[in-house]
Amino acid sequence: MTVLELKHVHKFYKQGNPVLKDINFTLNNKECLGLVGESGCGKSTLARCILQLEQLDGGEIIFEGAPLHNKTERPVRPYRRHLQTVMQNPASSLNPKLKIRHSLMEPFRQYGEQAALKQFQHATEQQVAHQWLEAVELPCELLSRYPHELSGGQKQRISIARAISLEPSLIVLDEPTSSLDVLTQVAILKLLDNLRHELDLSYLFISHDLSAIQALSQRVMVMKDGEIVDRFDKAQLFSEARHPYTKQLVSLFG
Repeated sequence: MTVLELKHVHKFYKQGNPVLKDINFTLNNKECLGLVGESGCGKSTLARCILQLEQLDGGEIIFEGAPLHNKTERPVRPYRRHLQTVMQNPASSLNPKLKIRHSLMEPFRQYGEQAALKQFQHATEQQVAHQWLEAVELPCELLSRYPHELSGGQKQRISIARAISLEPSLIVLDEPTSSLDVLTQVAILKLLDNLRHELDLSYLFISHDLSAIQALSQRVMVMKDGEIVDRFDKAQLFSEARHPYTKQLVSLFG
């Protein structure tokens, strides 16, 4: 089943210069689709368009069979709990003045009554918060701490817990490991892979790091200057048929 489909997506800067050029792809249920490219190639702009933080200048975004592109805030609200994100800087999604408990519960308090959760059953807010922390392999005592008391890896796990809390269909991962040290990156990628299987999640994994993309994704797309220049199954990464830019990324990866 297709979770996300983009058809002929275009986006222009205010000056009229293109930042996204005729983007087409599908993302399937329970799949991780990787999008790799250098900084400034349009990856994060594409993520913001999918998340409805920016409007398209052309094309369509279809999410779970329904058009999502260029909706106003009110019509897009029903989709919010099904479409979540984990960003590069976990601290930016956590209010430094609030304890982790309050930040973690925020999405649930907005949408929890309509969520009809299946994997995370609960009688109280505290019980469901404990389940979320257990899912991301964090101790429950962190609920009473403030963000500055947590490590970067712990804060990113809290961001992941927030993202999975409403049992979404799709999570957009926008450089989720780039601000972390190497060992923490490996642990976060392993956690994300486990959660994808356990919770039947789909991911769009956006990164400039081909090794991270290769570790988590089943299919890979390569973006250069706002265009998808290559796409292939994970096992085909080292094929001679790869685009010259892909081969350049592989040489850096190797």
